[in-house]
Amino acid sequence: MLCTRITNARVVTMDPARPAARELGIWRGRIVGLDEEVAGLPARRTLDLDGATVLPGFIDAHVHLAWTGLKAEAPSVAPSRRAGDVLRVVAEAVKRAPAGGWVDFGGYDQRTLDRPLTAADLDAVSAGRRVCLGHLSGHACLVNSAVLEGLPAEAVRSDGFLAEGAMGAALRSRPPHSLSELASAIGRAARVCRSEGITGCAEAGIGARLFGHSPLEGAAFQLARETGRLPLRVQLMVAADALRPVEAAGQDTTSRAIDLGLRTGFGDGPLSLGALKIFTDGGMMARTAALSSPYLGGGGSGQLMHEPDVLEDAIVAGHLAGWQLAVHAIGDRAVDVALDALEKAQRLRPRPEARHRIEHAGLVRPDQLPRLGALGMTVVVQPSFLRYYGDDYATVMGEERADWLYRGRGFLDHGVRVAGSSDRPVADGAPLRAIRFMVERASESGRLIGAGEAITVEEALRAYTVEAARACHWEADAGSLTAGKRADLVVLGDDPRRVDVSRIADIEVLRTFVEGDDAV
Repeated sequence: MLCTRITNARVVTMDPARPAARELGIWRGRIVGLDEEVAGLPARRTLDLDGATVLPGFIDAHVHLAWTGLKAEAPSVAPSRRAGDVLRVVAEAVKRAPAGGWVDFGGYDQRTLDRPLTAADLDAVSAGRRVCLGHLSGHACLVNSAVLEGLPAEAVRSDGFLAEGAMGAALRSRPPHSLSELASAIGRAARVCRSEGITGCAEAGIGARLFGHSPLEGAAFQLARETGRLPLRVQLMVAADALRPVEAAGQDTTSRAIDLGLRTGFGDGPLSLGALKIFTDGGMMARTAALSSPYLGGGGSGQLMHEPDVLEDAIVAGHLAGWQLAVHAIGDRAVDVALDALEKAQRLRPRPEARHRIEHAGLVRPDQLPRLGALGMTVVVQPSFLRYYGDDYATVMGEERADWLYRGRGFLDHGVRVAGSSDRPVADGAPLRAIRFMVERASESGRLIGAGEAITVEEALRAYTVEAARACHWEADAGSLTAGKRADLVVLGDDPRRVDVSRIADIEVLRTFVEGDDAV
């Protein structure tokens, strides 16, 4: 007997061998068949969807659930245009914190204010608390003097604006969140994801100096799972910061590892280990993404996280130890460093099955495209960045380089796989909105950015299903609606392929099934 039979549906399988169906059967969390394969079989529950569209559940290949959940509960200074408005928000919020306590704020963006804020400005309204305004990009923060006093001299800037490593030093001085707080935050974010049709995601870097919220962050995900607060499948990327030197047998080619040598592929249930996350540069909003030519209007060329040889060593060591690598590289100079290191790693020990990834690939020159294709790379892109930040990015890149931002068609034409993601909470996380942006490539102002990089709706759907599943090594169980795979699927009020592109973002998510269960 089937657990559930779905009938009268427009089933879009994303499986070229059988692209469409009207019925789908589920038994013990798995798809058992389509149409005639399940017709007439008894079922405990039959769902007549009245012509609604069924797709594989969306997979977001790069998110930050803990950060998203915490940010949702923290006071925000966005959207502010005046420095005085920001300071009023800070002054009001610190009243609710204990004396000497730490107060986090979200949504800070120095680019939109009438004047830059400084540590001294925050001091005037902090009432003795330690105050940290997290930058929208996640790559910088503004702190007051009470935070600066506890930092090493090399991390201190008198104006209080800290980026990358200096920000990491500030955040490490913050009291860690408890496991209970983190599990609740993860659960909050995961429920929002599921409401948007997401059935699985990759958490982009636990244990990172830049984004870590506790030395026990992995345990928080385990607690969320054990207590029923994780309503979707999560793969945990491990930040390279969390590795430590080890002395293993020479033939094991492992020089750095997390405890017990666990790596990509450990765990095959709802919570597992994914790629090793390696940062090569910063972010474009903070002007720390590493470019081969300067940002227009001043601000330099960004920065690498370490010298190229240090980054190469980390990438090669991770490859030799058997990890899948997720290399954060936004600027084209950072992409060069990543490609050089990955090419060396594959020469030393060919691993064509590794499925190494470039996270973001925000600015990729034409000459870099064939190198990405030759390496068999997957790029994990964030289409929403073009929508919400594209005007700024295109302005600081200039006319020629603007066409290279967050590519689509150029990647596909060179055999580079494209997986969709959000980088939530840096940008909106709804997959249907992102799919629209991949096709339209228009910013909020209506400016077309790299119009030649537009892809089709079908290709965008693949990025959030088939390709995102493959990027997470989940293709045997997810990404398409095929007999034997998990019954992870989303029910939509319309078919994204059949409506005007401008309407895709407005399609209603009616239900989201994870292993056949649509209860949250």
